Amino acid sequence: MAAGRTDQQTGGVSRRGFLAAAAGAAAVAGLGWTPAQAIPFGDARATLPAPPAFPDGIPLVQRGYENWVQEIVFDQVWTCSPRDAQDVVRLANWAHANGYRLRPRGTMHGWSPLTLVPGQNVDRVLLVDTMSRLNSIAVDAGGAAQGRATVTAGAGATVEAILAELQSHGLGWANSPAIGELSIAGVLAIDAHGATLPADGEEAIPGASFGSLSNLVTALTAVVWDATEGEYVTREFARADPEIRPMLTHLGRAFVTSVTLQAGANYRLRCQSFVDIPWRELFAPAGSPGRTFESYVARSGRVEAIWFPFTETPYLKVWTPTPTKPPQSREVTGPYNYPYSDSIPKPVTDLLGQIVSGIGAATPLFGQAQLATFQAGLAATGGADLWGWSKDVQFYLRATTLRMTAGGGVVITKRANIARVINEFTTWHHERQRHHQSNGRYPINGPFEVRLCGLDDQAEVTVETAGPPTISALRPRPDHPEWDTAIWMNVVGVPGTPGQAAYFREMELFMRENYSGDYATFRPEWAKGWAFTDRAGHSDGPSIETVIPGTYRDGVPAGDNWDTARAAYNAHDPHRIFSNDFLDRLLP
Repeated sequence: MAAGRTDQQTGGVSRRGFLAAAAGAAAVAGLGWTPAQAIPFGDARATLPAPPAFPDGIPLVQRGYENWVQEIVFDQVWTCSPRDAQDVVRLANWAHANGYRLRPRGTMHGWSPLTLVPGQNVDRVLLVDTMSRLNSIAVDAGGAAQGRATVTAGAGATVEAILAELQSHGLGWANSPAIGELSIAGVLAIDAHGATLPADGEEAIPGASFGSLSNLVTALTAVVWDATEGEYVTREFARADPEIRPMLTHLGRAFVTSVTLQAGANYRLRCQSFVDIPWRELFAPAGSPGRTFESYVARSGRVEAIWFPFTETPYLKVWTPTPTKPPQSREVTGPYNYPYSDSIPKPVTDLLGQIVSGIGAATPLFGQAQLATFQAGLAATGGADLWGWSKDVQFYLRATTLRMTAGGGVVITKRANIARVINEFTTWHHERQRHHQSNGRYPINGPFEVRLCGLDDQAEVTVETAGPPTISALRPRPDHPEWDTAIWMNVVGVPGTPGQAAYFREMELFMRENYSGDYATFRPEWAKGWAFTDRAGHSDGPSIETVIPGTYRDGVPAGDNWDTARAAYNAHDPHRIFSNDFLDRLLP
């Protein structure tokens, strides 16, 4: 679609079309960048030093890189496309011999600088494209009734492609991110998850897990250093091997080439959407009457709310296992059934244009217009009550959705605390927004989002297991066995909004202090924004070097914590070819 061209079906403009049309204003907010053309190795137009003695047979080009929120942008980085794991081994040994670093390149859907660091020198960095050829998928459906079915996928296979193949065998997962266009190695590196918590009394289907996708792994293959051979080699790790645990969530400090995950019987879900519940009723204290968040969790388990700024009624989604289609539901046979979420009407884009141009007072109208778009979209498409296979109602966002930056994290606590946790945060957030508004400031122009899932429960693993992922945000705390629930809470906004980083820092400090002690603990969501200063995320030295590592020492054995994970990464990659300057600080 050309920049600014009207979408004849929706009466609006596509998000990408708007961003292109508004490039002048959006450039300040990091929304208007277009990647440069790919330049093959050996082309006279190359602008970076040529990698010396590069391995034969592996395509190499200069190509642009941008993370999802477009805050980490490079016009050109050397990027290669290995055919298989042995090509990755060749690249690793070449990088070691020539002083290069290798960074995996998947869909680049993330906020945190785990691949590239803003402004870094990339002369001796090589991005390794995992998606073009390392994307095989093979299902072993044997023993499905006992949860013994598995799927083995290359690093660059997308979650959507894996679940589509599983679905063709009558299999699926209980938990999945909302966006399916993500590489499996990428989502495992940051312990991705969905909005899936069991309803009261519900048991997991054999082979399923309510925790992170990392908890589904039964085996993986990674490229590691072999001290005896004096070179990098591939090594397979089984789930029963204690050395696999740091690799299950590694933040980009390792290179996984393939992974095997368990799967369970597929099932049907009903997804109902509500846009008429006042936020004070939905997010009420524990035990309150009415249509409360905790009441929906009790009945269905799978709940998510999106609360646009300066609106009274959040957008609530509730997924309920439903074997037979209810008469009033609309059956869907594919994912992404909310087209209006990828196309913004012109009045909304006009407001967004004002915001990125510096007119913060447009924020209340922008929030109200976003909610109105969803209300109208649900009515126009019959999207308020859908029924279909699990993946077809769990995937509801495309990678083209509006790109906003995010702050927040996850609260680990017991199920009985769900209403208390959400009420405390939404009360704080509402009061702080109103305070800033009274002073003419609008640091937050995107919604508050809350969803839940379980922890990485080892009882849900169908093979012999050495334990949960060491530094997964969903790792259980042995000193608090009653903590069984993860409450993910984020606030998002347009990148570059004045005062936004300072708000996220204040919010992060509130969450860390409030959700503590015997009540709960607070951990970062690795893919998103954390360690805020008043100026930017991923920048606060004490958080990066002390506070966050300490979170993974609290309540776990001294011989099985952040420090042992760090030691494992250094043993498997002593030359730090799978690292960057940020990871050198976080995991030295």
